[in-house]
Amino acid sequence: MRDETVRLALPAAGDATERPISLAIVAMGGQGGGVLTDWIVQLAENHAWVAQSTSVPGVAQRTGATIYYIEAMPPLDGRKPILSLMPTPGDVDVVMAAEFMEAGRSILRGLVTPDRTTLIASNHRSFAIGEKIAPGNGIADKGAVTGAIGVAAKTEIIFDMNALATANGSVISAAMFGALAGAGVLPFSRESYLDVIRAGGKGAAASVRAFEAALDRVQSKSPEPATPPPPKAADNAPSPTAVDPRLAGLIARLTKELPEAVQAMSRAGLKKVVDFQDAAYGGEYLDILGKLHATDRSSGGASRNFAFTQAAAKYLANAMTYDDVIRVADLKTRSSRRARIEGELELSQDQVLQTTEFMHPRMEEVMGMLPASFGRWLGGRPRLLGWLDRRVNKGRRVRTYSLPWFLTLYVVGGLRGMRRGSLRHAVETAHRDEWLKAAAEAVQANYQLGVEILQCRRLVKGYSDTHSRGLSKFDKTLAAIKLVEQREDAADWARRLREAALKDSAGKELDGVIQTIRTFA
Repeated sequence: MRDETVRLALPAAGDATERPISLAIVAMGGQGGGVLTDWIVQLAENHAWVAQSTSVPGVAQRTGATIYYIEAMPPLDGRKPILSLMPTPGDVDVVMAAEFMEAGRSILRGLVTPDRTTLIASNHRSFAIGEKIAPGNGIADKGAVTGAIGVAAKTEIIFDMNALATANGSVISAAMFGALAGAGVLPFSRESYLDVIRAGGKGAAASVRAFEAALDRVQSKSPEPATPPPPKAADNAPSPTAVDPRLAGLIARLTKELPEAVQAMSRAGLKKVVDFQDAAYGGEYLDILGKLHATDRSSGGASRNFAFTQAAAKYLANAMTYDDVIRVADLKTRSSRRARIEGELELSQDQVLQTTEFMHPRMEEVMGMLPASFGRWLGGRPRLLGWLDRRVNKGRRVRTYSLPWFLTLYVVGGLRGMRRGSLRHAVETAHRDEWLKAAAEAVQANYQLGVEILQCRRLVKGYSDTHSRGLSKFDKTLAAIKLVEQREDAADWARRLREAALKDSAGKELDGVIQTIRTFA
């Protein structure tokens, strides 16, 4: 991939041209595609050109980007031209993509052609819904797009415009406007572009900074990437516990008891566990991890860089930080979450944020919060449980930041002190211990098989129905591994089972591998 600036042989502003200049913009919600379109139209009209824009919205955020189309040209012999409403494959001068995969989709649509099109695209990724919901790694390969761009486009201007815009306090549309100016495909001066931005008033200063940074980058062909923004804390990331003094003693213990090769992963797991519950729970994490490391060491793990302990440090932490009602309520009421949403929406001080979320709790989730003995008692009375479920198992639209709902969620999130005595915790602990026992037994006879069993924990994630489906596939996978654990290639079969389970949510791939195993087991 390379950055390139090419001046096309276009007429000077105000001169006549026999055909309009056509531009297609593909952008997702929140990326300012409409603003960018208005800027380009205004730029053309400021020079007495005739310009027209249309848009076709996508289905939803990140399941389909909006396509904006612009045609512009000066009047010909005093007559206004008739302009097209939609881009025609093979007849587009400029394609601007606010996300890298959208550039690839533009190529597939035939909008980018090697004899005509200048492609301006940001090479950052905003993952599509299909990529996010895949049980395993569903991220599409951007390498195919990179290769196609070099063949499909006449001129390419590719860099991380999103990072550049964020570093300058603006949004990607301003950076893309600057890249368009730098490409030279429109016969207008730098000041003409800036006049359009400044006329916008609010937020113009930041937009000007992003515009000029992008323009300078294109014109200088600078190989240095834009300064990336500081990483945003995820809602479930270890928050204040990252510097909590309660962690100091636990980290000192970790450093003393575990080898250097596993300390980075173990420290991350410890912080996650303490953030989920408390320091005592972090001590339990280190107790379990220490026993697993002892098994690893006695199984020759030193010669394998303690791969078993490294996997245990990661997946044990994930198993101990399951998503329950308390966790969900806690995350939704964290100040870091609200700050992240406000930042993404670029709210000003005079604007008020309200979110409406859809919640659909099942009686199983509610029962899981109850004390273990009472929860089991209730689970043994199906008629009563069914009566309660009919009243609880309903979809609700919750205004998270309204006072009644926020207080409700805040109180539920504060019940973490009761969690370790709950039915859900008892179930999760029993399941976790059974999994770790299977891994510890396997690693003593087949080291890699033990590691593969630990990694099967990837199958269990999410909340409610998602968690149930993942847990079902996890149990099926471990049961199938039992059928092949005496074979020399048991680790390979365990890996195949796990990868098959991650491929589709329905589990058809997994069932196929299990059926194959049963033919020879």
